[in-house]
Amino acid sequence: MKRVAADIEVKALELADAEALFQLETRNREFFQRYTTPRNEDFYTRIGQQGRIRADIEKARLDQAYACGIYLVESGELIGRIALSEVARGPFQSAWIGYYLDQEQNGKGYMTKAVRLMVELAFEEWGLHRIEAGVMPHNLGSIKVLEKAGFHKEGIAKKNVIINGRWEDHQILAIINEEE
Repeated sequence: MKRVAADIEVKALELADAEALFQLETRNREFFQRYTTPRNEDFYTRIGQQGRIRADIEKARLDQAYACGIYLVESGELIGRIALSEVARGPFQSAWIGYYLDQEQNGKGYMTKAVRLMVELAFEEWGLHRIEAGVMPHNLGSIKVLEKAGFHKEGIAKKNVIINGRWEDHQILAIINEEE
């Protein structure tokens, strides 16, 4: 499970990535908190990140979710995480996409490339038909990333997810596998 663009690669997280993931999460804790669901203190530990990666590996084995790191090709540095969750098979063949990138790496086009690579994996490797995303309407950068990657807007989900302690509306976007 790996895809490469010119300057980044997306590949499955392994236990060996736990330290780098811990560093990424703790370095960006305040920045990420504005856009993510609540985290407990154990999350911000090396052991917490090891457990998270173990859970990601098990969910992939069970075809429930797929989590990848986003790495700079030149240095091998872990700069973000992208995941498909809530994989639904049967008549749906769908999943939700979520992602984040080190604050220092924003605005360089890496996330758009990572989303495109993950969509390729979802459609070509995992046989999904539809990928959805939910983004707070004021997060224009993330909406722009998704639109550049081929997602289209579908509507607003009111008070959809608790983010940073409050219920937030989300712009729903989706991409369909038109090659089927």
